[in-house]
Amino acid sequence: MRRARRAGATLAAVLTWAGLVGALAGCDAGEVLGKPRTPEDLIRVTPDDASKNVTADGKLQVQVPEGKLESVKVVRIQDAQEEAVPGRLEEDGTRWRPTGPGADRLALAAQYTVDAVAVDDHGRRMARHTTFTTSVPDERFIGYVTPENRATVGTGMIVKVAFNREIENRAAVERAIRVTSKPAVEIAPHWFGKERLDFRPRKYWKPGTKVTVGLRLRDIEGASGVYGQQYKSFTFTIGRSQVSTVDAAAHTMEVVRDGELVDTLPITAGAPRSTTYNGKMVVTEMHEVTRMNSRTVGFGGEYDIPDVPHAIRLTDSGTFLHGNYWSGGAFGSTNVSHGCVGLRDVKGGSSLTPAGWFFDRTLIGDVVEVKNSADKKVAPDNGLGGWNMDWESWKAGGAVGS
Repeated sequence: MRRARRAGATLAAVLTWAGLVGALAGCDAGEVLGKPRTPEDLIRVTPDDASKNVTADGKLQVQVPEGKLESVKVVRIQDAQEEAVPGRLEEDGTRWRPTGPGADRLALAAQYTVDAVAVDDHGRRMARHTTFTTSVPDERFIGYVTPENRATVGTGMIVKVAFNREIENRAAVERAIRVTSKPAVEIAPHWFGKERLDFRPRKYWKPGTKVTVGLRLRDIEGASGVYGQQYKSFTFTIGRSQVSTVDAAAHTMEVVRDGELVDTLPITAGAPRSTTYNGKMVVTEMHEVTRMNSRTVGFGGEYDIPDVPHAIRLTDSGTFLHGNYWSGGAFGSTNVSHGCVGLRDVKGGSSLTPAGWFFDRTLIGDVVEVKNSADKKVAPDNGLGGWNMDWESWKAGGAVGS
């Protein structure tokens, strides 16, 4: 599958919805499956995808010009707290709108995600995922925290704090964020630019560890005249250990759970012209089905698959580990993807396939490591790639110093 643009982390709170639809993705393998109508044509979401600083009176709706909506899920994230936005479909299935108290107002300093599935007049089923963020007062800044509050995650989870504006006084902000654990381990911060601060321990977390993230940002001056807004704590728990190693040369993936090899699965990785990154990558999103379109990552129309099953995101730039129902006998024998890792699956997905089996046993925060690929190591700020830095280099990225 394709992971295309190999740069930069995106500003986003990382959300998990192992439901019906998923985010636009940048991968594909083998056969090109184009469609005459795109999900953007069929499913029209307001506010526009990737909108920022949307005002409280902004209009929120999902509609289709033909066919009907099958499902719409809207989620609001504030301070690592996820809450579903209630709404209803009109009787003819052409429009969804929010309902209940405050339905005509958007929450400020929040991120919204919209996941919708629709069927057009020709019976084609398509999924669309969009996000937008609402405005924060000009004199305030906030941090979007990953993972979400009270989550259970894999041992490779890295705490990510993404700020809504550039931080100039990084040392002051760093001092105001405290990440602790039980049992206690050394945890260090690392800045990626002026809008992202990550925290990790020297080694993967131990299963059962309780981690607390304390934001004491209120009234901390992050930049000239711009002060923090939050004073909150979040917690998450480390679940069992699972590290999966992809050998791109051998076309296999070994799944190791709590130190024991539980299975070896046949895979297909990146073809010679579009190889898969080497290195350690962390699961950040999981989707039962998603659309993968080459244009969303800066390429032409090489592929557009609206229903990729069991999609597990590994990098911000578009590397996924996902189900593949179109590459025939490639699994275990040859690499045909555009940069992602493919597992055998069927159209529509099935828990009985290798892709379904792995999806059902994966947590956000699990580690997937790729080796023996003819590509460079994934960048540490591409997704949660910080495990690809040695400990001393990681600690050197803090603003306060030891």
